Amino acid sequence: MADYRKTLNMPDTPFPMRGDLAKREPAWVAQWQQKQLYRRIRETSQGRPRFLLHDGPPYANGDIHIGHAVNKILKDIIIRAKTLAGFDAPYVPGWDCHGLPIEHQIEKQHGRNLPGDKVRSLCRDYAREQVERQKKDFIRLGVLGEWDNPYLTMNFQAEADEIRALGKILEQGYLYQGLKPVNWCLDCGSALAEAEVEYEDKTSPAIDVAFEVHPNHADKLAQAFGLKHSPGSAFAVIWTTTPWTLPANEAVSVHPDMSYDLVETDRGCLILVHELAESCLARYELAGKTIGSAPGSALEHLLLKHPFQERDVTVILGNHVTTEAGTGLVHTAPAHGVDDYNVGRRYGLPVNNPVGDDGKFLANTPALSGEVLAGKSVWEANPLVLVELEAQGRLLRQEKIRHSYPHCWRHKTPIIFRATTQWFIGMDQRRDETAPTLRLAAEKAVDETRFFPTWGRARLEGMMKTRPDWCVSRQRNWGVPIPFFLHKETGQLHPRTAELVETVAQRVEQSGIEAWFALEPKELLGEEADQYRKMRDTLDVWFDSGVTHWSVLRGSHREQSAFPADLYLEGSDQHRGWFQSSLLTGCAIDGRAPYQALLTHGFVVDGKGMKMSKSKGNVIAPQEVSDKLGAEILRLWVASTDYSGELSISKEILDRVVETYRRLRNTLRFLLANTADFDAATQMLPPEQWLEIDRYALALTRQLQAQVTADYESYEFLKIVQALQGFCAEDLGAFYLDILKDRLYTTAVDSPQRRAAQSALWHILQTVTRLMAPILAFTAEEIWQVLGQGAEDSVMLHTWYALPAGEGEAELLARWEQIREVKAEASKVLEDLRTAGGIGSSLQAEVEVRASGARHELLASLADDLRFILICSKTTLVPVVDAAAEAVIATPSAHAKCGRCWHWRQDVGSHGEHPELCGRCVDNLFGAGEARQRA
Repeated sequence: MADYRKTLNMPDTPFPMRGDLAKREPAWVAQWQQKQLYRRIRETSQGRPRFLLHDGPPYANGDIHIGHAVNKILKDIIIRAKTLAGFDAPYVPGWDCHGLPIEHQIEKQHGRNLPGDKVRSLCRDYAREQVERQKKDFIRLGVLGEWDNPYLTMNFQAEADEIRALGKILEQGYLYQGLKPVNWCLDCGSALAEAEVEYEDKTSPAIDVAFEVHPNHADKLAQAFGLKHSPGSAFAVIWTTTPWTLPANEAVSVHPDMSYDLVETDRGCLILVHELAESCLARYELAGKTIGSAPGSALEHLLLKHPFQERDVTVILGNHVTTEAGTGLVHTAPAHGVDDYNVGRRYGLPVNNPVGDDGKFLANTPALSGEVLAGKSVWEANPLVLVELEAQGRLLRQEKIRHSYPHCWRHKTPIIFRATTQWFIGMDQRRDETAPTLRLAAEKAVDETRFFPTWGRARLEGMMKTRPDWCVSRQRNWGVPIPFFLHKETGQLHPRTAELVETVAQRVEQSGIEAWFALEPKELLGEEADQYRKMRDTLDVWFDSGVTHWSVLRGSHREQSAFPADLYLEGSDQHRGWFQSSLLTGCAIDGRAPYQALLTHGFVVDGKGMKMSKSKGNVIAPQEVSDKLGAEILRLWVASTDYSGELSISKEILDRVVETYRRLRNTLRFLLANTADFDAATQMLPPEQWLEIDRYALALTRQLQAQVTADYESYEFLKIVQALQGFCAEDLGAFYLDILKDRLYTTAVDSPQRRAAQSALWHILQTVTRLMAPILAFTAEEIWQVLGQGAEDSVMLHTWYALPAGEGEAELLARWEQIREVKAEASKVLEDLRTAGGIGSSLQAEVEVRASGARHELLASLADDLRFILICSKTTLVPVVDAAAEAVIATPSAHAKCGRCWHWRQDVGSHGEHPELCGRCVDNLFGAGEARQRA
C-alpha cells in the first residue's frame, strides 16, 4: 500500500502546543522593556484621541497580593483595548508613599522617639524600596506603563503641588479649623479618615442609666405629660455601650415626633419611648403603669441632674434618635460623637472633652466618689463608671453585648470618638452665599458620573448625603505638612497665608517636605515670627492621593495625561476612599469630579467564598501563580470572572482556566499551522472568490468583532472571554475548521479552493489575535511574531483588524444557521451509528437527508458540498411533502476507503496506476483539481 501522507498539505507551525508560560513569559517581558514597547506605542499613538485612565496609587508597603493583581490587570486590559480601538491611552502608574503604616514600619525596625528628620529620611528610603519591589511584580503581570517615570506622592514636586492644592481649597472657603469629634486611634495617636476605619465585633458593657428630672422642673414634667400634679421622683432613662463617655455628657436627646410614656414603677417614674417601654421594663425586671404620654417636642429643655456629677443637663431634640435599640432617649456628649456634636451645635452645648491623645482622662477630670478618673484609660474607666452609677442608684441594668464597633484598619484595635482641634474640609461650607456647599457640588458631580457597575452610583450618592466633614489633619512625622502659621493669641491664620503657601511649596519643590520642618518662621515672617506658631500637623494620606488629579494630571505628568480623567478604576472599598477623596478635592478646587466614570471591582475570596487569610491557609499569591502557571493564566482568570462582585480563586478554578487557555491556544495553533505557507501579500483571494462557507466564517468573525469591541467599550470582559471561547470552540473548532480540514489537507497546495480557505483563516487569525490581545497579552505577542510581522513589530502597534467587506451577510448568517441545524442532526445520527459499531468514523457513512420545501431548496443549493459539510462520504437529498416526513438517516458505506482523503467512494480502485485513490484525489494530485461550488 502506497504512503500518500507526503502528498497531503499537513499543517506545521513553530507555535508550540504547550505555552510553557511560566518559563517563557519573563523573557517576553524583558524583550518588551528592551524594545521600549510602551514608548513605541506612545509614539505610534500620537495624534489620536486621548483616553486617560488615572491610576489609583497602591500603598508602598509590602509585596503585592492577589487584589493588587486584579486591579492592575483590569487596568492593563482597558488600556490595551483602548489602544487597539484607536486611542492614545497612556498609563502612568503611581504609589501612595506617606502615612502611618510606613512610619509604623520604621518604628518597628528602629524604635520610637527618633528625631522627626530621621523618621522622614528612613520612611522615604523604605517607601522607595517598596515601590521597586511592587513595580517588579506588576511588570511581571504583563502590565505596560510609564514604569520608568511613575508618579510617587513623595516626589518633591508632588509634595509641593499637594500644598498648592490645599491652598486652593482654603482659597475656595472649604477649609476650616475646628474642635469637633473625630475617629481617634489610641495606637496611632492620631485622627483617622473614614476610609481608615473598619467594623469588627466587640464586647461592650450595655447599660441603662437614669437621669433624675430636676425637682425645679417637676411642674414642667407634669404639664408635658398632661398630669394635674407632680408624679414625684422621675427619671429620663438612656442606654449606652460607652459608659466612659458619661463624664462628658451635656444633654439627653429625644426625637421630637416620637411618643414618650411616663411609666410609674417601684424605682420611680421612668420616661421611655412608647415603642420600647414594655421591653425596657422587662429588661429592668420592673412592673409599671403608664400614667401619661407626650411627644418628644414637649420635653424640650426639661432639666435633668447628671447621674454622678454635681451639674445639670437638659433634654434636647434630635432627629438622629431611633427606636432600633435602647430606650429612645440618647445620652449626648458632643465631644464623643458626630450626631451628638451636630445636635449640640444647634443648642450651643459645650464640647467638653476630658480625654487626652493617649486615651487617658486629663488631670482636671472630676473624680468619682470612690475613684480618681484622671490618668485612667477610657477602657479602665468603664467599670469605674458602672460602680459609681450603682452607688448613686442610677444604674437600672448592665449586661455584656457583642456588637459591631469601629476599629483602626492598621492596628485592628477599637477606636474612640474624641473632640480635638483639627483642620476640616467642610461638607456644608461655602465661600459665599452665591457658592454651592461642597456637599451639593459633590452630589451634582456624582449625578454627572457614569458608573460600572451601575450600583456604584447609589452607594456614592448615599455617602455624599450623610458624610461628616473631612478631618484632613494628622499628628505624624511622615506626611505632607499643613504649612500654616497661626497667631499665638487668636489662633487666626496669618493674613498673607496664600502667599506663604506658595513660598513654602516652592521650597518643598526643591528639597521635599523636609524644607518645611527645617524652616525657621523668621525666614518668612521676619519680625512677626514671635507672634505666630508654625503648625506641625501633616495632611491625611487620603488627601495625598485625593489631589493627584491636581499634582499628576495637571502637574508632574500633564504631558501624558488629561483632565478630567476618563476613568478611575479601583476596588469597591474605594467608594469611601480614593473615589470619595478625589471627588471632594475635585469639587472643592474645580467644582466637578476629576473623573468622567468610575469602575468598581470586588474583593478576591477563595473557592468557598471565604476571605483570604494566612491563618486559614487559603492565600493565593500572584507571584506563585505566575511562577507555576504563568501570568497569562492570572490575566485570563481576571477577565473570565465577574469582577463586579467577589472574585473567587482556588487551585481548582485556576485549573479550569488553564483548560480554557489550552483550548483557545490549540485553536489558534490550528490557524497558524494552516496559514504557515500562505503569503497574504501575494496569495490572498477576495471574498467573492471564496466558497460560501468561507464567507459565512467571515460574517461570523465580523459578528464576533462587533460584539467583543462593544464589550470592551462597556468593560464587560467576562462576555468577551465567553464570546472568544464560543467562537473558537463552536464556530471554528466544532464547525468551520472541522469541515475545512479536508480542503486544506487534500486539495492542491496552490489551488483556489485552498487559498480561499487560507484567506479566510488569515482574516480570522488577524481578528482574533487582536481581540484577545488586551487579555492574553503574552500569547497575542507570541502569535504576532510567528505571523512573521518582524521582531520589532507588536500587535499593540496596530488597531482592530479591518475585515474585508461582505455583502448580504445578514441573509448569509440566517441561511447557514439552518444548515448548521441539519449538520447537528446529522452529527447525532452519525455518532449513534458509530457508538453502535456500524462505523469507525463519520467518513465511513453515507447520509440521506429527507427535506421539504425551503429546507430542501436550501440543501439542494449546496450540491455535492453537502457531504463535506456533514463530513461523510456521500449525501443523498430526498424531497418529501411536509416537515413531518423530514429525517436524517445514516448507513455504513459499501465502498472502499480512499488511501489519501479517507472518503469511502465508489470510484476507489478505478484509476489504473492509483488503485487506492478516489477520483477526486487523482484529480487533485495529477489533474486540474477538483471543482468546488462558490455560489
